[in-house]
Amino acid sequence: MDADSSLDHVFFPNSGVVSVVAVYEDGSIIEMATIGREGCTGVQAAFGAKNSSSRFLVQVPGDAAKMSRTAFTRAMGSMPSFRNLMYAYVQAFLEQVMVSVACNGAHSLKERLARWLLMMRDRCDDDTLQITQSLLAEMLGVQRPSITNAAEELERAGFIARGRRQVTILDRRGLLNASCECYRLVRARVAFHLPKTYAQKILPPLSR
Repeated sequence: MDADSSLDHVFFPNSGVVSVVAVYEDGSIIEMATIGREGCTGVQAAFGAKNSSSRFLVQVPGDAAKMSRTAFTRAMGSMPSFRNLMYAYVQAFLEQVMVSVACNGAHSLKERLARWLLMMRDRCDDDTLQITQSLLAEMLGVQRPSITNAAEELERAGFIARGRRQVTILDRRGLLNASCECYRLVRARVAFHLPKTYAQKILPPLSR
């Protein structure tokens, strides 16, 4: 879905990962947030928006529940539990965007790459991520040689293994230690805003 397109439906992923990206005049993009089973696309619909202000890219294919904007708006008005859950998610989502912005300016590319891989892993339940280095470079807003260097550093440490169009996480604890604090911060905000039983289902233990 492109920015400024009609927000006809809201999607609730059951699996897979969707990236919310900013698009610049030269066509380049950078990721602002990721969406998995913890949330939904089109959070603007919670405030009555009829158009999307962001571009959504499916990074990891999966399945999702589809809800028309009309039905979504009706549920927001008639189901207090649904409305409260959506507002809680919107807060967690906005805080993820703010952390991402700060992270891009405060932390090294290696730390940011480790964070990104961990966030993808949380949503995929699979240590092997079907992603390319070109995609990683786009999402993190850097040139491909830079992402190659950062990935090689993580690979030499034994945290990941790179293959053709995929990255496999070998040592999640090591990758966690290599990541910046933003990964833990985003997890903490999701756990804070969403109901405890719900958050526990979507956030794998850090000890794993």
